[in-house]
Amino acid sequence: MLVGGRRFAVGARAAIVASVLTGAVSSAHSETLEQALVLSYQNNPQLNAQRAATRATDENVSIALSGYRPRLTATSSLSEVYLENVARVPMLPGSARTAGQNAVTTVGATGTQTLFNGFQTGNRTRQAEAQVFAARETLRASEQTVLLNAATAYMNLLRDAAILELQRSNVNVLEATLRQARDRLRAGEVTRTDVAQAESRLAGGRSQYLTAESNYVTSKAQYQQVIGGPPGQLRAATPVDRFSPRTLTASLARANTAHPTITAAMYAVDAAAFQVKIAEGALYPTVTLQGSVTQSLGSATNVDNLQNFNASIGAQLSVPLYQGGQEYATIRQAKETLGQRRLDLDTARDAVKSNATQAWAQLEAAKAQIESTTAQVNAAEISLNGVRDEARVGQRTTLDVLNAQQELVNARAALVTAQRDRVVASYTLLSAVGSLSPQVLGLRIQNYDPVTHYHQVRDAWIGVRTPDGR
Repeated sequence: MLVGGRRFAVGARAAIVASVLTGAVSSAHSETLEQALVLSYQNNPQLNAQRAATRATDENVSIALSGYRPRLTATSSLSEVYLENVARVPMLPGSARTAGQNAVTTVGATGTQTLFNGFQTGNRTRQAEAQVFAARETLRASEQTVLLNAATAYMNLLRDAAILELQRSNVNVLEATLRQARDRLRAGEVTRTDVAQAESRLAGGRSQYLTAESNYVTSKAQYQQVIGGPPGQLRAATPVDRFSPRTLTASLARANTAHPTITAAMYAVDAAAFQVKIAEGALYPTVTLQGSVTQSLGSATNVDNLQNFNASIGAQLSVPLYQGGQEYATIRQAKETLGQRRLDLDTARDAVKSNATQAWAQLEAAKAQIESTTAQVNAAEISLNGVRDEARVGQRTTLDVLNAQQELVNARAALVTAQRDRVVASYTLLSAVGSLSPQVLGLRIQNYDPVTHYHQVRDAWIGVRTPDGR
């Protein structure tokens, strides 16, 4: 029972809402999905924390390299001593007594250089480098997670904004339907039952509107948490299928070779293998070169000694024979850890394969869902127009019109959700194969390069300030 003009206006308004996710919604202060991804890449605290963890891991290489370098120690002491000496005098009766007070000052330096330690320094360096590579892959995995969360938050907010507008338009339609039902009741064309049905459907529509408003507020808060700032006027987003493999087989092949979870697990295996060699190095002899210089003014043992200078240099060989069995237990423990890391690698491969398969299936389902929901919307629009025309000539009731209206609203909400799922599924597949990165997406941003910090600190011999000035 809506007049033709109102029916057209409501239908056009709802159609605009349904096209939010596929058509362009321009604004002077609009924000694209690419811009949101850039903001999350720059501002997300989880990602920045992982970058800091990667920089901290870089220092392990410098720590390991310190085993090749000499160790120098300087010492100094100042003391006041009182000496008293009673000595027997040869060929004479009695004894000679000397007493006095000395100020003793001692300065010295000691240097130690390891010449051989069972190759432990070299293995520690290679282990630290493997840890650095693993940390970089973990960082890349964090980047993928943050970018996927950002794309999901963006599309959730876009979907909920569209559904909120759709429910608002539905409430307006139901209010007009109720007014017309009351007018027709006064004219004797319908019964009180028709008015009650319209009132009930309007109350339900308002409840759905409040739910949609709650969902929108929640998505807005999640958007701000992930992106790091309030949303602007969101624009339409498109899938990123062009960056993903075309077949499931190709997707699994890329995921098996490029996914950061797998590569990080591979580097963890390398680090564990080097730990076994480090533990075995404890069974080897150790050769060190030692030198020391000491200058003393005064003496703590002889009141007549005014100055003393000592210098020495030598090599020391230390051969471990038995230290209670600790080194053997450490070797066995390292071998078990190596076996665990290899199993972790198998687990990572299985998980990545499963996730890639699921992501591929979800993307295919999302594509099919778009087609089915679009057909559903078209059919629901035709149905609603037909029911309204039939109701005008008395062949349909108010309840029939309300049901047709609700079916159209549900169909349009399903289409909006399907459009959201289509975009998110494309990003999910790209993440599942290990290719969701600013470089692949072509984001206009300066990419964070962990290699820069690594070279800044790798060969640093001294200094407590980090390269960024902290």
